[in-house]
Amino acid sequence: MHRFFVFMHFLCNDTTYFKPMILPYCVYVLQSQRDLLLYHGFTTNLEHRIRNHNAGKTISTSKRRPLIVIYCEFFLSKKDALRHEAYFKTNQGKRMLKLILRSTFNEIDYPNR
Repeated sequence: MHRFFVFMHFLCNDTTYFKPMILPYCVYVLQSQRDLLLYHGFTTNLEHRIRNHNAGKTISTSKRRPLIVIYCEFFLSKKDALRHEAYFKTNQGKRMLKLILRSTFNEIDYPNR
């Protein structure tokens, strides 16, 4: 299983150090380069998952290739990650994502829908 390391910055007794933390669960957003629509997903191995999407091995995105990652967020808890993925699929979550990614959407010429 592929795991991502995130280094957390801590300040302790006037000494700065970094502590590695494993955050194995990832929620990601892809954009189709064909129809410009977004796809939300969850994985424990982002690189492998993106390769599968772009190889056409995922039914929901196989006709929408190629896809690029425009957002990802890592979690320690699987429950938190799945909850976040489900939230992004709601209308409120989609609005929040548009606010968070407004500069990204401008850079990639995402259509205002």
